Amino acid sequence: MVVQLLEQLAVSFVACAAFSLIFGVQKHRLVQCGLVGASGWLAYTVCSMLDMRTIPATLLAVCVVTIISQIMAKHYRTPIIVFSAAGIIPLVPGKIAYDAMRHIVQEEYVIALELAMQAFMISGSIAIGLVFSEVVYLIFRRSPRSS
Repeated sequence: MVVQLLEQLAVSFVACAAFSLIFGVQKHRLVQCGLVGASGWLAYTVCSMLDMRTIPATLLAVCVVTIISQIMAKHYRTPIIVFSAAGIIPLVPGKIAYDAMRHIVQEEYVIALELAMQAFMISGSIAIGLVFSEVVYLIFRRSPRSS
């Protein structure tokens, strides 16, 4: 089980770093982008092991990605989008969307509709997680105690 988790973390690290390379991220930031993606996948996997449903687990993992992205953005003086865009890559429901389209082609519309709704809800949780974490960060940054 630990070996599988380490394999998944390594694959998510490489996938996020490679995706960042495609998007033109500076080469000296690829390791950080990979770390953000691997940490998001770790959070998602741990939530799944705790029997959390997919959508709340994705939401929590995106919050972790955003928090780590903000820390890295501040530390490396790089825009946060560099890290957060790379970090959400393992959480995007590409396989579910593909399966939905495949079932549409096979004229299995009920299954396709269920899968499409699931992909839509996961995508929405990613968007909400990004916005929610950013708002919480701004609230804490502007509070009188932090200045």
